[in-house]
Amino acid sequence: MQLCKVRRATGEPTVGLLHHGSVRLLRTGDSRTLSDFLHADDPTSLAVAAFETGDTGMSFDSARLLPPLDEQEVWAAGVTYKRSREARERESAGAARFYDLVYNAERPELFFKATPRRVVGPGDAVRIRSDGRWNVPEPELALIVSPTLKIVGYTIGNDMSSRDIEGENPLYLPQAKVYTGSCSLGPVVTLAGALPPAAQVSIRLLIARDGVTAFEGSTDLSAMKRSFEDLVSWLGRENDFPNGVVLLTGTGIVPPDDFTLQKGDEIVISITGIGSLRNRVG
Repeated sequence: MQLCKVRRATGEPTVGLLHHGSVRLLRTGDSRTLSDFLHADDPTSLAVAAFETGDTGMSFDSARLLPPLDEQEVWAAGVTYKRSREARERESAGAARFYDLVYNAERPELFFKATPRRVVGPGDAVRIRSDGRWNVPEPELALIVSPTLKIVGYTIGNDMSSRDIEGENPLYLPQAKVYTGSCSLGPVVTLAGALPPAAQVSIRLLIARDGVTAFEGSTDLSAMKRSFEDLVSWLGRENDFPNGVVLLTGTGIVPPDDFTLQKGDEIVISITGIGSLRNRVG
């Protein structure tokens, strides 16, 4: 089952369920939010009970989808794929040893990524920093985590990054990663248990420029060094998330060193069992 956050014709956000290629609105009396469904003891049963059988819904392509989060913070994990470690080492020769240590250490790299208002949804514009010269998207599987640190679903995330800023000094990581429009999420949440096994999940990235493919690459979820449960466990140590949290799990797709995003580029990230997240660079 897949849920989404969608804007009604009247402008209010509400919750939708994907059903045979269309978005069917759920009954959300008492101001029920997407998080209320996702954090329920049985999200599937709650969504089925709220399903309006008489509602014909709207086509998925015409629905105004919003980022699938409410008040959750967005965090991210780094250096969880070997390819990512190699890229980070090339960014900063002086820090190469530290990235190698992170890849092999018990404790993962975890950092704050975005507040909800800094996150954009499907079809909206992500941004590149005006003071960055080497900007790339980072396609990642995102975990939807409840306040009790239970993984309740999965979506697609784009962790926009300025590699030259981060490479100049590892302590500049927050400036390379955290800024308005630096994160996109969507288009839907695949509920826990509905995602195929890791060996069957592929992540693909396509960047188009002026209608022509500028870069494409892929990886498999099975290439991740760390487990989802391990990442969530570390994130929850000495921390609490009363609204739940979204955790990006790292990237295994890195464009070549001579590639940088430009305004107008189209970014498409596709993950098996979830769909495709499309954004332009604004």
